[in-house]
Order: sequence, then structure tokens, then C-alpha cells
Amino acid sequence: MILENKYRFAYFIGIGGIGMSAVARYFRKIGLQVFGYDKTSTTLTNSLINEGIEINFVDEANAIPQILLKNKEDVLWVYTPAIPKNSQQKCYLEESNLQLFKRSEILELITQRSICLAVAGTHGKTTTSSYLAHILKSNNINFSAFLGGISSNYNTNYIEHSTGLELFDKPIIIIEADEFDRSFHRLNPQAAIITSVDADHLDIYTNTEEFIKAFQVFAEKVRNNSDSIAPTGLIINDIIDVFNESIHSTWYYGNNTESAYVLSDLHVKNNKFHFTLTHNTTHIEYTNGLPGIHNSLNAVAAISLCNEILKLEPQALAGAIASFKGVKRRFEIIYETKERVIIDDYAHHPSELKSFIDSVKLLYPNRKITGVFQPHLYTRTRDFEKGFIDELTKLDELILMEIYPARELPIEGINSKSLLSKIKHPNKYLLDQESVIEFEDKHKPEVFIIMGAGNIDQISQKLKIKYEQN
Repeated sequence: MILENKYRFAYFIGIGGIGMSAVARYFRKIGLQVFGYDKTSTTLTNSLINEGIEINFVDEANAIPQILLKNKEDVLWVYTPAIPKNSQQKCYLEESNLQLFKRSEILELITQRSICLAVAGTHGKTTTSSYLAHILKSNNINFSAFLGGISSNYNTNYIEHSTGLELFDKPIIIIEADEFDRSFHRLNPQAAIITSVDADHLDIYTNTEEFIKAFQVFAEKVRNNSDSIAPTGLIINDIIDVFNESIHSTWYYGNNTESAYVLSDLHVKNNKFHFTLTHNTTHIEYTNGLPGIHNSLNAVAAISLCNEILKLEPQALAGAIASFKGVKRRFEIIYETKERVIIDDYAHHPSELKSFIDSVKLLYPNRKITGVFQPHLYTRTRDFEKGFIDELTKLDELILMEIYPARELPIEGINSKSLLSKIKHPNKYLLDQESVIEFEDKHKPEVFIIMGAGNIDQISQKLKIKYEQN
């Protein structure tokens, strides 16, 4: 199916989602008239509206624009599985016997005609795919990228470069391979990075074994050389040992000296992270534009794929790594002086909290670190309670907000008050959003870190506006 030739319009239910909005931007770019619905107005939906996309915020059938209802067969109807099953708009379209596509199905169709470079993993997908996009853009290589966050270099989650070099006879598409709802099983990439397989989404997967198996299925879907005009293979973090290497060409990266790409000598100098990358007998020193221990590993993953699959020399990539500004809400420094710093991060899994907090401690040694964390989902809070306790205890001062439920209904006994009571910490608080802002204004913490995947970003935005005005 050639989507752009079959439809004149596109309508997205849940257009404000980070993944949905990237696809919406793609269809507007190729000439479709794009509309959408979301539950609430956000910074992202405002950006889409400013780009010419009409969005409504009322979940009623009559809120769907009349031009679409009069031309139903000319509309590409797309929805995200994250919306409630009883969504009135979705139910109305289903009752009208219209074909509705999941976002993952659309990405499957788009990538069928491409050289697909996919990034999978519980953590690091967005940053690693953004590194890839920035490397290609910096090296004047044509591509498009669907990102799970807003690139700080380009201020968008859909990036396209079409005035440079063509490496293959098919277009290169960089995409995040999302494990939620097993969406990544719809992809058949030429090459893939797997950054991590820490169990998550246990509301979807019944146990850790099933979660790992889903990644094994994804790995097996990487196309064979005989099916592709481009090299194929897997780039895997060397802490992962659950894949059958006989299926593909496989290259490991990480701290293990036996890996194909070895990160070493990671250190902070002049508030910048520096590392050495060893491949074969070559040692290359990099300055990373984005702070964080985990982000240096993400950079190495992107470099490894560019070398093995795209045949770009690692030495040529140093400038792109140094000029990489990261992704909004991924170790995003929103305010910094000699006395104080405020950092915003999307961390919402214990492993992500560990990487983020450890990196902050390395970057700002001997300084008091105050962290505010908003747990995301009742099931995740329940399933990884011990991990949250272990990592949050590392903070010098802890603020918890109530759990952000997203798509879930409450679970009895699972709440932030209960979680906080189990964290043995002398300086801990349970506050709502406004109280957090008042706390920051009153105490002015030396290092103030904001963590979570819910609406906690509203705190970051308010503090950013506050300090920009002062």
C-alpha cells in the first residue's frame, strides 16, 4: 500500500503522543491534510497546531471534522493503543466499519520500502536514535527519523534530510522499535541496536521471561543479507547475553574488553563527559555533548551501527558526538549557574533512575542533590518497588509526587504514600506539583533533579519560564 497515493487526509486519535505526533508530521510533510484528537492541550499539541494541524480535545464523534466524515474513505484513520478502549471517537469509527490502523501498523508500511535502522531496548531508544539522526545529518546523508522525543538540536521528533548523499537505492529511515504492545514485532529492519532488556510493561508481558522472548523475536526479524541491498546485523549492549548470534552478524559494544566496540576511560573534565572508544586496534577519544554515563554508551551504540552498517569511519563521527545536544527531558539542563543547577529527565524505571542519579553524582560531586520523582503507572510501581526504593535512597533529599496513572485504574495499596513509607530516608516529602515549585523557590537546592514520565514535565516548564524571565 502506498499511503500517500491512497489518502488525501489523515486523522490521529491520540495525536499528542510523542510517537503519534512524529507520524502526523511525516504525513503532513508528504502532502496529506492532517487532523487529530487528544485528551488535553500540551506544549506538543500547541506545536502541531502552529504547524497547521487541526486538533480537537473533546472525545465525541461530532468533534471529528465534518470534512473527514464526508470523505471517510479518503481518510487514513490512525490510533494509539494507549487510548482507552471506550474512546467515543474510536468506537464511532469502528461502528462505521472504517479501517483503523495502529501507529505500529503505519510504521510497518512506511518502513517496508526503506533501509530501516531500528533502535530497541527498555532504556536509551530515544537518545540512541537521536544520536543516529544527528550523525547522519552532520555528515550530509539523506534520511528520515521518527523519534520518541523532541531533539534539542532540531526541536522536533520528525527529522528529514533530503539534500545530501544517498548511501543506498532505498531511503534510510531511523525508527524506535517500541516493545510496548509488542509494536516492534511489526518491523523488519536491515539493522538494529538493542540497548537493554530490563523487564518492563509487565501489564503487557506476564513475566520477565516473556519480555525477553519478545526481544528475541524482534532480533530474529532483522532482514537477512540476501533480502537487502544494505549490510544487515545487530548491535547489542555487551551486558545482554540472551540472543542467538548465529542468526545475524552481531557486534557487541560496552565496557567488556572482548566486545567489538569498547568504551573506556570515561571521565568528566570541564563539566563534559569524555571517553575513549576502542575498535580493533584503533583508539579514538570523544567528547560527548550530552552528559551521563548511559549516554556515552548510547553514543557508542550509534557509532557502532554507523561503522558496521553504513560504513562511516568512527573518526569522522567525533564532531557530531561533540555537537549533540540531546533530547528534551533526557538529562536536559534547564538552568545552571555556579551555585545551582536544575536537570529534567524522563527516567521512570529503576535502571533509568540508577543511570541518571549516578551520572549526576559524577558530574556534581560533593554537592547536595535533591530529587523529585513522579512514579509512572500503578503496575510499574508495584512490580519494581524494591528497585525504586534502592535508587531513590541515594538522593540527599527526596520528594515524591503521587503516581501518574496514564492508561491505568488505581490498584489498592499501591500509591506514593506507601512507597515513601518504605524508603528509609531522613529527608523525604510527599508533595503535589504546586508544592514542589514552592519548595524549590523556598529552599533553592544546589542540584535539583526532576524525574518521571507523566506530567511532571509541567514543573520543568514552569521553572524554565521562571528563570528565563529573571
